[in-house]
Amino acid sequence: MWRGLMLGAWGACWLAGQVLAHCDTANGPVIPEAKEALESGDVTPVLKWVQPADEAQIKAAFATALAARGGGGDVPAQAEQRFLEELVRVHRAGEGAPFTGIKDEPVDPIVAMADASLAEGSVEDMVHAISGHMAASIREKFARVQEAAAHKDESVSAGREYVAAYVTYMHYVEGVHAAIAASGGHAHGGDTPHEAPAEAGHDVHVH
Repeated sequence: MWRGLMLGAWGACWLAGQVLAHCDTANGPVIPEAKEALESGDVTPVLKWVQPADEAQIKAAFATALAARGGGGDVPAQAEQRFLEELVRVHRAGEGAPFTGIKDEPVDPIVAMADASLAEGSVEDMVHAISGHMAASIREKFARVQEAAAHKDESVSAGREYVAAYVTYMHYVEGVHAAIAASGGHAHGGDTPHEAPAEAGHDVHVH
């Protein structure tokens, strides 16, 4: 299961240089905690998702949502939705990311795997899956370069195939190294997320 989740998303997402944050999804970590806070009447647990300067704004939105719970019709649901959207918007603004609404879609498989590793208290399965896939991908791209190199001087077309394979291989390795060296992709407190570069227009094919 772990390997299936990992391989289904790894090439298309992380190695393509995509930072697919899930804090703006209904199944991400922010929304469920925010709903629990509304049920308990305590805003404290969700304040960790925003910058200190934004706490007062979130507290005010939270108080408004709580007050609306006594209303009838669609008022409580609408007030809750406004609070959730405000919380996610402010959270993403603190990361320097745009807010385009709360998305009701599945969490990306690689993100689900990372969350599951935290819930289970062990990262070993994920490390094993990632390491195995990276090794296989590097070997496959290396072999492609070597094969193309044997024919690179036979024609211009063959030479271009070699160059494409070479660029793909080098960008992939550079991307892996950049991710390993990165301090983290979810920026807080002034940290800058690091991204793996794209593969020069080539898709990553998982085998």
